[in-house]
Amino acid sequence: MNIQRDVDLRPYNTLGISASADYFVEVHDLSELNEAIAFSSRRHLRRVFIGGGSNLVLRGDIQGMVIRMAMRGISCEADGDERVVTVAAGENWDELVKYSLAQGWYGLENLISIPGQAGAAPIQNIGAYGVELSSVLDSVTGWDINLNCLRKLSVADCQLGYRDSVFKGALRDVFIITAIDLRLSAKARVNLSYPALREAIQASSGEERSSGLARPSPELVAETVARVRADKLPDYRCEPNVGSFFKNPIISQTEAQELIALYPLLPHWPLADGRVKLAAAWLVDTAGWKGRRIGAVGIHPRQAIVLVNYDGAEGADVLDFAGAVQTDVLAQFNIALEIEPRVY
Repeated sequence: MNIQRDVDLRPYNTLGISASADYFVEVHDLSELNEAIAFSSRRHLRRVFIGGGSNLVLRGDIQGMVIRMAMRGISCEADGDERVVTVAAGENWDELVKYSLAQGWYGLENLISIPGQAGAAPIQNIGAYGVELSSVLDSVTGWDINLNCLRKLSVADCQLGYRDSVFKGALRDVFIITAIDLRLSAKARVNLSYPALREAIQASSGEERSSGLARPSPELVAETVARVRADKLPDYRCEPNVGSFFKNPIISQTEAQELIALYPLLPHWPLADGRVKLAAAWLVDTAGWKGRRIGAVGIHPRQAIVLVNYDGAEGADVLDFAGAVQTDVLAQFNIALEIEPRVY
């Protein structure tokens, strides 16, 4: 294990913020993870665990120890048509989706092109184009710092919700995910519930599809999602960002009815629990922030909830910009936007 001092974290966060960590280490197995935790405990260091850095905002320098999860490995067990796939926390998520498709393990195709690592997927309950991780997650394995042991949590234990989980609440920074188990299928069962995805597939095929016609392959779904994401979202390697910066707000049905009466074009989706999800992008765009830039930070011109670090912004600059957006949306719509990435 190689513990480094005074490491610039810019290469380790997709927002491209330059902040220094007093101590930095990459851990490749459980033994190194335990060693890093013990080292930080002996020196009373604050611990910050990171993966791919694609959902991370660094407010400033980290006075403590940054531990980057770099565990690798993928294995699979067959159970009839099901495939239980165990993935180490440090595996790249997008590469995992491509690898699963190549192996004939289906269920992840709608989640292609999402940056980050597998270990972070349950924390956010990542989702896109009609599919959330909760639909394929079987269990999560991790090191419980408080109990000093390895534990496995069922999907129910993870308390997954919209961009939420127990790992952002009661188990934040004390249950360190080392691997996830996914329950995939050897049979292709594509999910076309998301209207924009159906429309994109129809457009690419050049014909209208109906329920009576052959459904597209998982490979075509993945190819379409990847193309649509590339058209809509900036590449963090060229325009540093963390994807969606704001969550879609969820409000009561009564509040939604009042707001929609004032703004009939506001996109909204009724939820099973009776509440209503609103489109954060529409709120930000309508408030006049899409494409707007202040100093080194701005909203992308094609996607109203993606903040871009255009020119070496510091974390405080990004958070100040986000705060200004939140203030305007609250003033105009009485809706409090919540930041999606984790802030350190």
